[in-house]
Amino acid sequence: MDKLTKDKIQKLIDSNPVMVFMKGTKLMPQCGFSNNVVQILNSLGVEFGTFDVLSDFAIREGIKEYSDWPTIPQVYLKGEFLGGSDILIEMYNSGSLKEKIEIELAS
Repeated sequence: MDKLTKDKIQKLIDSNPVMVFMKGTKLMPQCGFSNNVVQILNSLGVEFGTFDVLSDFAIREGIKEYSDWPTIPQVYLKGEFLGGSDILIEMYNSGSLKEKIEIELAS
């Protein structure tokens, strides 16, 4: 990945305490996995930023390399990669997602 793409990804991650790289937008997700993440975060009442990877091929491919994670969506909390849809579902169901977000956003 080139430096410009890496810097753009870092700037996006730094722009919101909770940042989601997804297909589509939070108002109109373009895949079921992205929709799952939006619904989970909405149900927790969390404010979050999004970036539509369908709008930028370099970011779409670069974020996979950046996180060393092959799929989208990808969720970041205070700059830390949390995971994708499956991990968020597991964390949500166990209650650990709400707890982790509350702790990180309070600090």
